[in-house]
Formats: sequence, C-alpha cells, structure tokens
Amino acid sequence: MAKTAGDFVVERLSAWGVKRIYGYPGDGINGVMGALDRAKETMHFTQVRHEEMAAFMACAHAKYTGEVGVCLATSGPGAIHLLNGLYDAKADHMPVVAIVGQQARAALGGHYQQEVNLAVLFADVCDYVQQVSVPEQLRHVIDRAMRVAQAERRVACVILPNDIQELDAVETPPHAHGTIHSGVGYAAPLVVPEPATLARAAEVLNAGKKVAMLVGAGALEATDEVLEVAERLGAGIAKALLGKAAVPDELPFVTGSIGLLGTEPSWKMMQECDTLLVVGSGFPYSEFLPKEGAARAVQIDRDPSMLSLRYPMEVNLAGDAAATLRALLPLLEKKADASWRKRIGGWTESWWKLLEKRAMTKADPVNPQRVFWELSPRLPDDVIIAADSGSSTNWYARDVKLRRGMKASLSGGLASMGSGMPYAIGAKFAHPERPVVAICGDGAMQMNGINELITVAKYWKDWADPRLIVLVLNNRDLNQVTWEQRVMAGDPKFLGSQSVPDFSYARYADMIGLKGLMVDDPELVGAAWDQALAADRPVVLEARTDPNVPPMPPHITVQQAKAFMSSLAGEPELGSVLKNTARQVVSRVLPGG
Repeated sequence: MAKTAGDFVVERLSAWGVKRIYGYPGDGINGVMGALDRAKETMHFTQVRHEEMAAFMACAHAKYTGEVGVCLATSGPGAIHLLNGLYDAKADHMPVVAIVGQQARAALGGHYQQEVNLAVLFADVCDYVQQVSVPEQLRHVIDRAMRVAQAERRVACVILPNDIQELDAVETPPHAHGTIHSGVGYAAPLVVPEPATLARAAEVLNAGKKVAMLVGAGALEATDEVLEVAERLGAGIAKALLGKAAVPDELPFVTGSIGLLGTEPSWKMMQECDTLLVVGSGFPYSEFLPKEGAARAVQIDRDPSMLSLRYPMEVNLAGDAAATLRALLPLLEKKADASWRKRIGGWTESWWKLLEKRAMTKADPVNPQRVFWELSPRLPDDVIIAADSGSSTNWYARDVKLRRGMKASLSGGLASMGSGMPYAIGAKFAHPERPVVAICGDGAMQMNGINELITVAKYWKDWADPRLIVLVLNNRDLNQVTWEQRVMAGDPKFLGSQSVPDFSYARYADMIGLKGLMVDDPELVGAAWDQALAADRPVVLEARTDPNVPPMPPHITVQQAKAFMSSLAGEPELGSVLKNTARQVVSRVLPGG
C-alpha cells in the first residue's frame, strides 16, 4: 500500500530518535494507530488505561532519560484527558510532544461529535501547538514540535484531523512559494556566562563565611561539579524535591530536602547562612529561604526567566549547571575556616538520629516513617524511585537516603496526585534493566494507580529486570489534606471528604498475576521489603499505616500551632492524634523516644 500521512508521522518521529509512544486508541487517531502497527519493529506503542497516564508516562520518560517523551490520544475526550499530565511536564520544564486526533476537516466548525477547538484547548499548556491542514505541512510541523520540545524543554502539540492521516504522504513539499523545507536534528549548545559575570559571582561567594547551596533538577547532571564547589566554599547543600538525587544523602554536609516537607538542618542552614548559591532550582516557597537582605545570593539556571524569581539575586548566571560551575570553580577560594561545615555536620547527624527515633515510635498498626526507614538501606544501587503526591511524599523527602547513581523524581511544580504509578511505568519502559520503586498513598492508588497495575500486568514480562515494587500506604485517609486542614486551616478532620474506602491492594495484585504482600506488624516491615525486592515479578507491598502520625514540619510557626490547637476541638480522632503527636515530640528530647 502507499505510504500514508500517518506512516510519515511515525517515521518522522523515529528519525528524531523517538522509540516509544504512550497512548490510547480512538477513531480520531486511527490513521496513526495503523501506522504504528506497521512500524512496530522500530516504534513501540504502550497502551495505557487512561490518556492522562500516557501524558504522565511521557513526562516521566523525559525526566528519567533526558529525551523527548511522546504521548498520543484521539480527538475530543481523549485529547482533553491528556491535559493534567501535560501540565505536569510544563510545570517541571520537561520536553514532551503530544500527538492528538481531530475530526475531519470538512466537519470542523459544524458542532460535530467530539469536535473540540484543540488549538485553543492546548494553547496554555503548549509552547507550540499546530493543527495540520494538508500533508505537505506535516514535515515541518513534526520537526518544529520536536525541536521546540528539545531546545526549550517545553510541551508541544500536533493536531491531526483524521482524514489527513489516511491521505498519501508527502515526503518532500514542492519547491514553491508558501512551502517550508525543514530538517531533523538538534544539538544543545553549551551555555556559560561571560567571564566578567562569573568574576562578580565569585566575588560574592568568596566573601561569604557561611555559604548555603540549594540544588534542584537542573543540577542532576552536575553532581561532581556541585560537590567540588561545595568543598571549595565549605558550603552545606540543601535539595529541592526534584533535585533529591543530585547529591548523595550520606554526606554530612548534605542537609536533605527543603520546605514544608524538608528537614530541620536545611531550615537552620537557610536561616543562618550569609551567602546563598542556587543551582538549577525553581523551589517556590520563599519563606524557607533566607530573609530578604540577610544573605547575598547567586543563582545558576539555564532558563533566564527563572533567575532572581524567588529571592533577589546579586548575580544571575544564565547557563548550564555543570559547565557554569566548572567555569566558576577556578575563581573560588578555599575556605580556611571549617566551623560552618562542622555546625552543619552536627545538625545533620542529630537529624538522622531523630528520624530513626521517630520511625521506631509506636503507631497503630505501623508507623509510616518506619516503612521508609527500613527501605533506605535495602535500596538497590541502580534503583529508580517514582514518588506520588500526598503524605507519603513527606516520608520520601525526609527519610529515604539516596546514594549516588540512583534516580528519583515526582510531580514537582504541579504536585499532582496520582502521578506515582505512571511515573514508575514510564521509568520501567525507559530503563527495563533497572529496579523501580513506586511510592504511593491509598488515595492515589484509588484515583488511578489500581488501573495502571493492569498495564504493569500486561507488559512486565517484556522487562529485563521484572522488579517494579509499588508501595501503598493504606491508611484509609487522604492524609496530606487532613493534616493541612488541621495545621493550616485550624479545622478538624472532615470524615466526609477525607475517609478513603478500605481496599486490599495486595490481594488485587495477586488476582491480576502480580505478587501481593501485606504488612501490619512493624517488626515485619524489613522482611517484607526483602521479599519484595527478591521477587520474580512486580510486587504491590501494602503497608497498613497509622494516619495520625504527624508529618512534623522543620519549623512550626505560632500560626500553625494555634491552628492545630483550634482543630482539636472537633477532631473525630482526637485520642490518636494527641498520642501520636506526643510521641513524635517526645522522640526529640528523650533517649530512645
């Protein structure tokens, strides 16, 4: 048969290096689906359970590989379903291309079935969105979508009316006025600031006596450079959640996560530093940074629009993290006074001891912190972690110790609930030879994780390493919001909105051919992790945890304390809340908790 426009789309994406597309079929995209079937030896199609998951998986693919992630959906409702995952990619500056179907050109404007103005719909989430009108247009539209995604780390969308997909392909547009002749390929430039700007930055950093660094996702490929600069400056390193894997947690000057989900050492360091160096982070919460005017500051970011956005920087360095740090390093003077580093090391040592005490305190039936404390030493060296949004994120942020070589990510800027499972699946397809751990709450699993376990059951035998462990914290509560109601709004837990139906996630895993494990005894948590990590197939590890163990913030404000006390007046689980809060507070002051 003649090559169709649908075939051309698949071949052009392949020429750009795309090897996998995540999506769901429908008659609006049938011409491309047929082409994917014909090209299945070179282009792999992953069928998801819902289009939103396809977009999340494409975003995860981009995060865990650095490549462009590609997702696909049919017209109307299929295209609409992509939006949440695409906004996740936009918020975290990930290169993703969406290919979406549309009704036939002759029907557009006629209130036709599944007709949606997709160009308008995608205009906010995408930096490039274009509907194809004729086959001659396809080449440059695909090329530009891929190039915009790669070069600008943005989301792009190509809209394909279904009648165009079945027309004959046009490999080379006519050499005539009004046509465009584009090409494949993009090589990222190495961007380094001007020497004079680097010198100004060095002057600020050299003058500091107490230097703090904050690193984010932009520093993930600059581990050596970050550590060298930190050694030269005698600095401590705090990490935004998207940068958790940038530097290993066992180093005494790495204070861990920052923010409401962060650590006490990170809070103290930011409050006491006199100089701040931010590398590749758009961490949004300025209240966890030094007070304005308390510290001189330098920022490095490849995106100039992110510079001086959270804190008034004295010097802004637009450039790639690793290259800029390498250029800066020769200009930095070695700090002679080690007292600042020693203080940071003391804070972190005390913090890890406190976390262990908190993890080992009693709960009913299992303290969620213990689940994570037992996991850290058991993590395989090459593990990839996909964390969800919820109270489980607190424990991931604080208690999980990452070592060098591990990968970890989550929905950062959007903080979208339900992203953990599709992230884990995207990570597994991107790196089928590596073990993957998904960290999810029961709310996220009921939102969409249960369905995506079916996707795991469909494909897991294709993976070189079958290990995908899904941790589910079964606490029958939308726990993060419950604690936000108590601490931020001063309201008691609203059972009508917060209680989640109980469900046997482990038994469900067994039913669909995976392995299910359930643990409700704290003394058996470690053994459960050992069993999960040794399994010959994907595992759902269901931990029945106590919802009333408080995710203690690194610093409690007077307003938060007053709100919490106010919430107790109508608290339906008052006894458990008070008991668990007391245990967490006592663990700080008494030996052995």
